[in-house]
Amino acid sequence: MAKAYLVGSGIAALAAATYLIRDGGFDGADIHLFEGQRTIGGSLDAGGTADAGYTLRGGRMFEAAYRCTYDLLSGIPTLDDPSVSVTQEILAGQEDFAWDDIARLVDRDGKIVDTRSMGFSERDRLELVRCLATPEGHLDGKRITDCFGEHFFTTNFWFMWCTTFAFQPWHSAIEFRRYLKRFVHLLPEFAGLSGIHRTRYNQYDSVVRPLTAWLRERGVTLHTGCHVTDLELVPGHRHTTVETIRLSRHGRDEKIAVAKDDLVLVTNGSMTDASSLGSHTAAPPPPPHRSDAWLLWHRLARGRDDFGDPAVFDKHVKESRWESFTVTTKDPAFLDALAQFSGRETGRGGPMTFTDSNWLLTIVADRQPVYRDQPEGVSVWWGYGLFPGRAGNRTPKPMTMCSGREILDEVLHHLPFDEEVNARIRQTSTVVPCLMPYITSQFLTRRRDDRPKVVPEGSVNLAFIGQFAEVPDDVVFTVEYSVRTAWTAVARLLKLDKRPPEVYKGHHDPHVLAAALETMHRRPSAA
Repeated sequence: MAKAYLVGSGIAALAAATYLIRDGGFDGADIHLFEGQRTIGGSLDAGGTADAGYTLRGGRMFEAAYRCTYDLLSGIPTLDDPSVSVTQEILAGQEDFAWDDIARLVDRDGKIVDTRSMGFSERDRLELVRCLATPEGHLDGKRITDCFGEHFFTTNFWFMWCTTFAFQPWHSAIEFRRYLKRFVHLLPEFAGLSGIHRTRYNQYDSVVRPLTAWLRERGVTLHTGCHVTDLELVPGHRHTTVETIRLSRHGRDEKIAVAKDDLVLVTNGSMTDASSLGSHTAAPPPPPHRSDAWLLWHRLARGRDDFGDPAVFDKHVKESRWESFTVTTKDPAFLDALAQFSGRETGRGGPMTFTDSNWLLTIVADRQPVYRDQPEGVSVWWGYGLFPGRAGNRTPKPMTMCSGREILDEVLHHLPFDEEVNARIRQTSTVVPCLMPYITSQFLTRRRDDRPKVVPEGSVNLAFIGQFAEVPDDVVFTVEYSVRTAWTAVARLLKLDKRPPEVYKGHHDPHVLAAALETMHRRPSAA
């Protein structure tokens, strides 16, 4: 029987292994995942403890048109109830606990901004329509700032859009345009985020652990501490065939011979590579050197023009980094005060962005518990800053140089809480910051060929999966994108009839466009 070798263990690789079994007829024992880290899940991780402080590098949002993701997870049982699939759990959570955010933006005076108006000028509206109408090929190498004037980046729309999706003004106009098209149907309710779906717990507990359990039950082998260092290809570009995998397992070099009918699926690049954790009393250390996720891609792409250009994505850290932080508290003071201020109970309020923050801070207090094993009386909330290189409003140094305690002080500076409440919050909270140098590297300015196709032309047994493989029309920095690359890779390499459903294209629906245009023209309320 043919074997499948998957480089990486993020959601793309886990999905690919699932599709190999479900659609490709593979026996689980013939599937091997190689992961350089000690843990499975890639960027969908969650760690720490209630005593030392939990850690979440990020959180992923879902929505109804995630056709590939919900298809995948519809066959995966939850850990809490095997009769309920992960998809059913997410959709049930949306029914019972949807976001209804009325405090999406907070201004310099600590007051909630009226976000019923997007804040557009007529020029802003024209530039948005022009960006949507511009063919993607005409945006090669362009930044968002090449398409919009200065006022656009001061609008309510931009503050909400950039902090929901993590865009920066200098990011790729191609990616920004794709997001506009892909999520235009969400625009009427964008301020309240009622169309956003979330997992019951963090994505590691709600998605990675159930998927991993399902794969292990079917005999899939997950090799941790294994760094794939190179792939040897049969000479010649006409038909790309991997014949040898070189890896380092716990410091020992190994070679795996790849048979003619075997498959090799590579997660090239990593947006959470070289992440570094700080503590409540110390800032994150300087990021370590890149790991094999980038080095392997560099080796494969050398001398070829069909494997993309990794240097476009991993050489501009100041343009791709931001910093997140996770707060663990044993006192409900913060969540109670936030619920009172925002007008929504914990878990229903959605993200809150401080528009006057030099770091452009956003905080999120999700439904508790956030961790499946979170003890009673312990709460977890999360936040991030998109401009970590700037000095803070209260703390006169960059976020990258701040301890968790100093980041908490900066957050409290932007909230109109009583000092007595703030004192309780400071006394009972543990904050763990995380610096991520490549977290938005997939958004960096690029050209159409800078990401390889999922299955390069002429490839016999090699495919690329994850955030740095090219899928026309869909948007990176989403679970959906990774899952779509996995399904595409398996279907094409095995020449299956069952292919991924088309990317949802709401911009082709006149009703969706009419609603979006009406939203763009909303005025602030008279009050």
